[in-house]
Amino acid sequence: MRAIWSGAIGFGLVNIPVKLFSAVQNSELDLDMLDKKDSANIHFQRVNANTGKEVKWENIVRGYKIEDHYVVLTDEDFKKASPEKSKMIEIAEFVNEKDIDSIYYETPYYLQPEKSGFKAYGLLRDALKKSGKAGLGTYVLRNRESLVLIKPAGNILILNKIRFQDEIRPLDEINVPESKTKPEEIKMAVQLIEQLTTDFDISKYKDTYTEKLLKLIKAKAKGKKTVAPKLEVVHSRSRDLMEQLKESLQSSKRKAS
Repeated sequence: MRAIWSGAIGFGLVNIPVKLFSAVQNSELDLDMLDKKDSANIHFQRVNANTGKEVKWENIVRGYKIEDHYVVLTDEDFKKASPEKSKMIEIAEFVNEKDIDSIYYETPYYLQPEKSGFKAYGLLRDALKKSGKAGLGTYVLRNRESLVLIKPAGNILILNKIRFQDEIRPLDEINVPESKTKPEEIKMAVQLIEQLTTDFDISKYKDTYTEKLLKLIKAKAKGKKTVAPKLEVVHSRSRDLMEQLKESLQSSKRKAS
């Protein structure tokens, strides 16, 4: 596994040399786009919308449209707007992780200490565990400043890239009609939730679509025919919400027994 960034964590006056590794990997199959006539690969070209001719990379610039015209930006413009480059993940403050809504979480990374930072790395990890806090700070990756949360996980530190507040759309953009819920309905819904509550175990959930698709691909490669599974949708016979909740509770009890 190759590091995507190297630098240090700034923890007060303590510097902890670290490397950053991606904590995730894509589970999807890498599929190519082909021409259905002869299965030839599809190539994409950068075409001038006015002339229809292909444009070389060296002749492409970027711009921002204001009203009816573009403001073209140069490399120098991007340098002026870029945050000051730093090899430091500066922890600005410590927070309770539970205070950060999951909507802000974006991408997880693993932090690995350099040899000279083993002791300080372990100190920060153990102190975060004992305090129950997470470090909130910023760093610059690919000319962009990112907001990050550093927390312990087992024997290592995880860095979670999180979104800035202005990247989250307001809740009032979604229109949800007002509805009154009866106390009896809430009580029964809570019973159903409690009945279906278990300890979280992510290993129970698998990406079955990718697995089935790969199986189908291998079967087609051998000339075998495949059959699509039938979709079975089970609905409650009643349109009454209380009756649906009662049926759900009974069904859940039958599965558990």
